[in-house]
Amino acid sequence: MFDKYINQIIHGDCLTIMKNIPDNSVDIAFADPPFNLKKKYNGYKDNKEFDEYLEWCEQWISEMVRITKLTGSIFVHNIPKWLTYYADLLNKIAYFKHWIVWDAPSAPMGKTLLPNHYGILYYTKSAKDFKFFDIRYPHFRCRKCNSLLKDYGGKKYLIHPFGPLCSDVWTDIHRIRHKKRRDEHPCQLPIPLLERLILMSTDENDIVFDPFIGTGTSAIAAKRLMRNFIGIDIDKKYVEIANKNVSTENRTQIGNSYASIYLNKIITIRDKDWDEIKEYVEISDDIAKIERQKNRKKILAESNLFDYSAVK
Repeated sequence: MFDKYINQIIHGDCLTIMKNIPDNSVDIAFADPPFNLKKKYNGYKDNKEFDEYLEWCEQWISEMVRITKLTGSIFVHNIPKWLTYYADLLNKIAYFKHWIVWDAPSAPMGKTLLPNHYGILYYTKSAKDFKFFDIRYPHFRCRKCNSLLKDYGGKKYLIHPFGPLCSDVWTDIHRIRHKKRRDEHPCQLPIPLLERLILMSTDENDIVFDPFIGTGTSAIAAKRLMRNFIGIDIDKKYVEIANKNVSTENRTQIGNSYASIYLNKIITIRDKDWDEIKEYVEISDDIAKIERQKNRKKILAESNLFDYSAVK
């Protein structure tokens, strides 16, 4: 019965459908629920009372953890206000790993600091035996000359040719602002955001589950990276758009590996895939110079004719 949900986007209530999914069935569960901010969705009222909203959230969060495999991960996206309550719920049934800060400026909201990020709670089903892969993003560069913006304390020769390992603060992925890149949905997430989470926590052919899939972002990311998906949405129109979006997507395979690509640039890779992917990446002049410097130092060190530490 579970197999009928694989690679399907289902119209219905997530709590009802999740009850039909067995324990330990999906590899990651990602949720971007309504924020209860009176947003205008097509067929859903985002205006529950405070206690009612949290009670509802506890139900789908518990179900998400239940259906996730012991090696799997749980990700929940929201504004900080609600994430503090979600964390309290998740701390009782899963293992905290990170609060990922996604740099996404918003509008002022009265007597508050300017909201400047969304958060993604990252939890795992087990304390140690979960899937995790180091991921990298490109170095920040000057738009005009393409040179590195950081001087790395005079130690550029130590940097990775592609870019640094990701931290828990993501400033290189941005909200979808242009209407031409948006679907008819008030809270659509950028595909590279989901691709990064998927690359970080799954293998090929794993299952990505999303109970509030909207117009299909997580399913699109899964299909591009050769993962399976299960999506649910209560709005029939969003389900139709999501199915249409997913049907036109293809894999973003590079050799035997996968990467996140946006505007014809690779923006997320697994560290372990670099040796295979590097031949497809254009290395800038400054990185090429650094690589030559590395090779020179290595040759001199191995020759035993020079003091390696003295080479500038």
